[in-house]
Amino acid sequence: MAREGFKSRAGFLLVSAGCAIGIGNVWKFPFLAGQNGGGLFVLFYILFLILMGAPVLTMELAVGRASKRSAVSGYRALEPKGSKWHLHGYVCFLGCLLLMMYYTTVAGWMLNYFWKFASGTFSNIPASEVSNVFSSMLADPLQVVGCMVLTSVLGFLVNSFGVQKGLEVTTKWMMLGLLILIVALGVHSVLLPGAGEGLSFYLVPSLENVQSQGVVKVITAAMNQAFFTLSLGVAAMEIFGSYTSDKYTLGGEAIRICILDTMVALASGLIIFPACFAFGVQPDAGPSLIFLTLPRVFMNMTGGRFWGAAFFLFMIFASMSTVLAVFENLMSGFLDDFKWTRRKATVVCFVIVLITSLPCALGYNVWSDVHLIGDRDVLESEDFIVSNFLLPLGSLVYLLFCVTKWGWGFDNYIAEANKGQGFKIPYWLKNYFRFVLPILILIIFIGGLV
Repeated sequence: MAREGFKSRAGFLLVSAGCAIGIGNVWKFPFLAGQNGGGLFVLFYILFLILMGAPVLTMELAVGRASKRSAVSGYRALEPKGSKWHLHGYVCFLGCLLLMMYYTTVAGWMLNYFWKFASGTFSNIPASEVSNVFSSMLADPLQVVGCMVLTSVLGFLVNSFGVQKGLEVTTKWMMLGLLILIVALGVHSVLLPGAGEGLSFYLVPSLENVQSQGVVKVITAAMNQAFFTLSLGVAAMEIFGSYTSDKYTLGGEAIRICILDTMVALASGLIIFPACFAFGVQPDAGPSLIFLTLPRVFMNMTGGRFWGAAFFLFMIFASMSTVLAVFENLMSGFLDDFKWTRRKATVVCFVIVLITSLPCALGYNVWSDVHLIGDRDVLESEDFIVSNFLLPLGSLVYLLFCVTKWGWGFDNYIAEANKGQGFKIPYWLKNYFRFVLPILILIIFIGGLV
């Protein structure tokens, strides 16, 4: 059976960017920028995205495109005879599964809040009751599990139609909707009275704004976010390399993916910070910014019910683009390694994801007393393993596989990455890839543990 691929270059770029664009962009990026002084954090974020994120992205894509396979069989096709690099492919599969074990729950929260705004829940309560809406949702297992199941059903239903007719077509429309919502929400936000102070905080680098945190902490936070925003290290991006053609260089494609990813991250800040400053709300609320702070902001706006619903629809598109992409990665392992039909892979993966996602969905209600790693609840524990172990260490494995003689080798990697038209990675970057980039990744790994 011939391997299915993307119908167009735009499909590859939008699906790949959709995988990177997720809750980390539209939720985590704004509150980290708020906590770390705004403009200076954003500047360092972009710098480290260029220095770290884009190079490792080309490596995942190169392994995928050269092998035309998913993680395990991709490593097997390229690794030296007798080596065991393919064992990391199994870790990648488990990493994607672990990511979906909590990501489907959080994506379900977005669905829930979209419905609450659209149905007028926040129009009928005082601002003091906003926090109770969120806590009541978490405490209700039917709400949380129901939205998690709906997220999973929608995701696997789309992917069951295949790469072109399901994943590519749906992601294109979602990304189009996401971009339209970005423009509408961003323009509305920056035109609010008093929004200028929020724009200045967000876009103008200022040492004064980071004094409470310290420049070193801001740089470290920016380095972490720039690296994690692309979901590198668990083969989430490799699979899309395996579906793309040799017509364009991977350096150029990686730059385009990073630009799309960064545009959405920056735009989410343009939506949030002007609105927060316009209504006198502090932008450093942390993870609660989306579910506790912003609803109060929308409640004070003219037409707040509409703008709140539009914002959480934007969040749905962002989170579901990642869900679809990672679901495809899980299914591709069964398609490539066991030669299953797409229908069989869809059903099996759906059941696996549904069962393994239940602990997180029940982690704030039925199993609220369960703490797995220190004081972390189920969701925080799962996220800690993915973000602090699997992503940085997995990226280091991809890096070493591509640049050392014990793996695929730098010459093979650079030849694959530079195949086609577009920006070509300079050969003189070899020593940077071999000696500097591994140290930067280890800094992120050690910093995450500390």
